[in-house]
Amino acid sequence: MSKKDWEEHAALAIADNGVATLAIRNAGSLNILSTPVVAALSAALADIAQRPEVRVLIMRGEGDKAFIAGADIKEMANYDEAGALVFIDSLRQICDAVRLLPVPVIARVPGWCLGGGLEFALACDLRIAADVANLGMPEVKVGIPSIIHAALLPRLIGKARASWMLLTGEVVDAAQALSYGLVDRVVPLADIDAEIERVANLLAGLGSEVLAQQKRLLREWEDEPLETSIRNGVKEFGLAFNTGEPQKYMGEFVREKQSRKASSGST
Repeated sequence: MSKKDWEEHAALAIADNGVATLAIRNAGSLNILSTPVVAALSAALADIAQRPEVRVLIMRGEGDKAFIAGADIKEMANYDEAGALVFIDSLRQICDAVRLLPVPVIARVPGWCLGGGLEFALACDLRIAADVANLGMPEVKVGIPSIIHAALLPRLIGKARASWMLLTGEVVDAAQALSYGLVDRVVPLADIDAEIERVANLLAGLGSEVLAQQKRLLREWEDEPLETSIRNGVKEFGLAFNTGEPQKYMGEFVREKQSRKASSGST
């Protein structure tokens, strides 16, 4: 899919400091994931993965009513098994695309975040929500199980809470989501963009190589035994010194500390 084609449903903007924003567009007021929207996001994320200038990605919907309020039920109601498998695998692919992208991904959750939308948010690294947000996995209410990246829920919020959300389909508000660990931060809706900008700029100021390493380790820790993760971490620590980033950032830290010490001693 050409950029001209995917821009109908996905808008990409990249700031000078490498903070990119990918916004869903023309998907209704609730940013519903239909086949054309999923295809556009897939193409846009593939484009972003090839852009070395991108240091952080903000994922958002259009407007403040929702991040993504789920997949297109009208479309899914007509599926047979084969059609259902094609659609859900395309949704899996865009979730994996953000989960495995080598830069941090922040989900902007201003309102509704349901079903496939929550699965997509779970695949992001950080979730910043407005205090009016509502999150849930209500798929059982329309006859289908919550799958793909819903599998991250038990590790993220615990087996008991995950079981409750997935079996009852009940929605939790922002305060509950924060207490569960389902989102990382909750702020007033009026402040959500300022907070996301603050966090994105903070991440953009860090070394891109070390952030890619840390994100890769986080993904590995989800699957590996603890002892394997610890041993692999030792190797990654050594490899970091091949990037030049420890020398740069540690050098800046040491010089700043010496400068403060010299200033203090001269007064």
